[in-house]
Amino acid sequence: MKTEKISNKRDHAPKKTIVLVGIMGAGKSTVGKILADRLGMQFIDADQEIERAAGCTITDFFEKYGEIEFRKGEERVISRILAGEPCVLATGGGAFMSEATRLLIKKIATSVWLRVSFEVLAKRLEKRSDRPLLQTADPLQTLKALIKKRYPIYNDADFIVDAKNDGVDITVSKVVECLDDYCYSEQSVES
Repeated sequence: MKTEKISNKRDHAPKKTIVLVGIMGAGKSTVGKILADRLGMQFIDADQEIERAAGCTITDFFEKYGEIEFRKGEERVISRILAGEPCVLATGGGAFMSEATRLLIKKIATSVWLRVSFEVLAKRLEKRSDRPLLQTADPLQTLKALIKKRYPIYNDADFIVDAKNDGVDITVSKVVECLDDYCYSEQSVES
């Protein structure tokens, strides 16, 4: 029922790229694919684009060149994507930490932070070994430190959606509702 109401408000895809930000395990790629489908937009995963550009996995890139070089490449790839057609873009967990990337997103896109609690993230990430930043002696402590550092920056996103353990469809519906309310009120102002 709620989805019908939302889709009645939207008569076309957003004119700006929708950038999903948040920490690893927040569900940016999973939510992004479904969101793009609902909005009638292309979905792009920044991490996949970075791997394509680098010719190796992110884990391999981190091992060979380190995080600083990775972040430089990430900035270039995201800048290129944002210069293209509007899409739904899932960024890596550290992308929004770059001031240059954050300012560019603010200028030409709409950002949505998928906020997830430590408890939910810990459960989602406990069996994942493909997260370079969690390759430490105490991954949960590392995750807590990342949350403490990154959440205040993610708070600069245009919208915050609490992506609890409700399921991906509920999270996507929350994002769509935020965007529809924003686009709908923006159209009223322009009229």
